[in-house]
Amino acid sequence: MFNLFKNKEKKTVTFTDENWDTLITQSEGVVMVDIWAPWCGPCKIIGPIVEELAEEYDSRAVIGKLNSDDNQKSRELGIRSIPTLLFFKNGKRVDQIVGAQPMNAIREKLDKLIGK
Repeated sequence: MFNLFKNKEKKTVTFTDENWDTLITQSEGVVMVDIWAPWCGPCKIIGPIVEELAEEYDSRAVIGKLNSDDNQKSRELGIRSIPTLLFFKNGKRVDQIVGAQPMNAIREKLDKLIGK
């Protein structure tokens, strides 16, 4: 189940407008971005799932969050609903999930992109 009660260092990356190019478009490998906002109920539900997946996929994918209230990048990407999970491979956007989804659905997308 969720690792909600363990005091571990978080493996999620905080994406921003400033680090987007370096961490995503110039990266090699798989990147998953959770676009969220603090006021969004479904975002609060999916947040722990994203954090657990970041720990599980630590050496195989970069997983992090982009706060849509604090960054313009979500508007530039045409995001209209949150939470939205964007999947990138070698700097190119290749897939997305809109809305809160179960961990297995997200894991399936990651495994497919990683080639597992």
